[in-house]
Amino acid sequence: MQLSLDPRRADRERHYKPPPPTSAPAEDLTTDYMNILGMVFSMCGLMMRLKWCAWAAVFCSSVSFANSRITDDTKQIISSFMLSVSAVVMSYLQNPAPMSPPWASLIS
Repeated sequence: MQLSLDPRRADRERHYKPPPPTSAPAEDLTTDYMNILGMVFSMCGLMMRLKWCAWAAVFCSSVSFANSRITDDTKQIISSFMLSVSAVVMSYLQNPAPMSPPWASLIS
């Protein structure tokens, strides 16, 4: 009788086979949605001189930039971010007073 110190059983070995792909993973469109929202908010901030829209555009553009992948179009994301920053700058150049909340005009 042969004394073996190896507890593995060679006859029970099975090599790993990855499972077949069922479907492609769903594409996350957060980047695209936030990019579009950033552009819309920055245009509203520029055209209507609404500071809160300009700040919302900066937020949306930042989220879009943070969630972007290396394969995404960086020119569009950077231009959206620069447009939102310019909306904030232009809104404060036109009216340097602190931002009032949108509902403040409804109260008074």
